[in-house]
Amino acid sequence: MTLEARDQTTPYPPGSAGVSPAAPPPYPPPQAGEGREGGSGTPALPAEGWVGADLSEDRARAQAVAAGRRRRRQLVEIAIRIASLAAVLSIWEIFGARIDPVLFTTPSKIAVAAVGMIGSGELWNYLWPSLVVLLLGLSSAAVIGIAVGLLLARFWVLDVALGVYITFLYSTPSVALVPLIVLWAGFETTAKVIILFLFAFFPMTINTYQGVKNVDPRLIEVGRAFRCSERQLWLNIVLPGALPFIVTGLRLAVGRGLIGMVLADLYTAISGIGYLIVRTASTYQVDKMFVPIVTLGILGVTLTALLRVVEIKVAPWTAAAQGD
Repeated sequence: MTLEARDQTTPYPPGSAGVSPAAPPPYPPPQAGEGREGGSGTPALPAEGWVGADLSEDRARAQAVAAGRRRRRQLVEIAIRIASLAAVLSIWEIFGARIDPVLFTTPSKIAVAAVGMIGSGELWNYLWPSLVVLLLGLSSAAVIGIAVGLLLARFWVLDVALGVYITFLYSTPSVALVPLIVLWAGFETTAKVIILFLFAFFPMTINTYQGVKNVDPRLIEVGRAFRCSERQLWLNIVLPGALPFIVTGLRLAVGRGLIGMVLADLYTAISGIGYLIVRTASTYQVDKMFVPIVTLGILGVTLTALLRVVEIKVAPWTAAAQGD
């Protein structure tokens, strides 16, 4: 058999070296105007494009499902909290009505007293001096506490030199120092700010210190390997890693700051919401005594919720981690 006859009878397999350049491809390409299935009217896309489009659709669908799940979770949480509040108030109203009104009261009477005190301006007249003290004390404790915590955690010399004093003052009950502070600073706003500062300073310092210490050392080593400066290490690695601990310290500082605020009012007994509690309790106005107490609780819950919002805005990865 000659070479020409063998080419005519036994064709080479497609794609081999013996195929003639004029041989038609096994699968003709789609013509212009044909889609993926041929006839959709859209240009044909390569396989990678279709895979990317499918992945985008799947990602969008997953995000929509996750958003719906979060909304349902939020609605369930709101419903649970409303039901819990209604149950607690109902039990309080039922059992509180059976107790001597000189010793206890009910939520309905507290609400009536609150409306009267708010309408007359009595509550605000005693509340705003305490709010000023809370603002000054918390802001100074936050700034100084975060700075001290960062310095102690990043520089071991300062940690060795000053760490023992932080532990000593934190272990000493702050209440024991209140008479001394009043003796030194008097009965005015300065003494109250110092007392509140002592209550809020140590949670901020200790939590910031622990947050910096819990930063992964490998991240710092990677930053140094890429020749990051000390400022870049602080801004891009240390502070983002310690931020959840700092926000937790702020939450603890708010609670302890409220305690210090009321305690300062009790010791000075001149103005503030703590003085309002003492005055109404001494005259056996229990319903009015509960109004500033409930106000303090609402103030603490509100400040904690605001800090949570700030945490989500500043460090959204913490909220994502907790959501997982």
